[in-house]
Amino acid sequence: MSATGRVFLTAEWRHLAIVNFEAPAALLAPLVPRGTELDRHDGRVFVSLVGFRFLDTRVLGCRVPGHANFDEINLRFYVRREVAGEVRSAVTFVREIVRRRAIAAVARAAFNEPYVALPIHSEIRNRDADASTRAVYGWRSHRIDHRFELLARGEPTLAAPGSSEFFITEHYWGYTRQRDGATVEYRVEHPPWHLRRAASVEVSGEMAAFYGPAFGEVLATRPVSAYLADGSPVTVSRPVRIS
Repeated sequence: MSATGRVFLTAEWRHLAIVNFEAPAALLAPLVPRGTELDRHDGRVFVSLVGFRFLDTRVLGCRVPGHANFDEINLRFYVRREVAGEVRSAVTFVREIVRRRAIAAVARAAFNEPYVALPIHSEIRNRDADASTRAVYGWRSHRIDHRFELLARGEPTLAAPGSSEFFITEHYWGYTRQRDGATVEYRVEHPPWHLRRAASVEVSGEMAAFYGPAFGEVLATRPVSAYLADGSPVTVSRPVRIS
């Protein structure tokens, strides 16, 4: 088994609320991990605000009491790397939020991921009458409440290859910049997700105060799309430094 095949974490990711914004490449370029490049869809660059639930989480095969089920909210963008003719479509993170400090500490230690521990909440409400689901994710920082909410209706379907939904959701690699400027790579394995396009979406709070003025300006624009994905079991490999 290759180094990227060694399992670090298993879990289920469920109720993924994904809100997408177009962003200027110049904003993200300084954050691109070494050895990768910005990925684009139809020439456009995107950032995504994502909230989801981690369930039955196991690190190195062990379920840690009190830390198996939790919410995460992250702001991410998309990069790619070519290896021996294989294009590895990937995500990298601007910031990731969880409630528990131990989870954030482990992620920073193992991957140098930009995790912070803050009060966080979520609500998933299903309505049978119109086959709708309302997903709400929020967090509190410096006495300011931030949240995003979307409403999705209908039956979930698989994203069509080549579509924007496919571009946003079908990424099976992650790259993270390290303290010394190097990059680690890890693989994320899961089946394709069924998803529903949001009928409405709302983002509130002072995003500029949390992410900085430049990202705040992007997140104040109208989202270009939003989806609610059912999610699935996932397996995350151990990180490997790339040359």
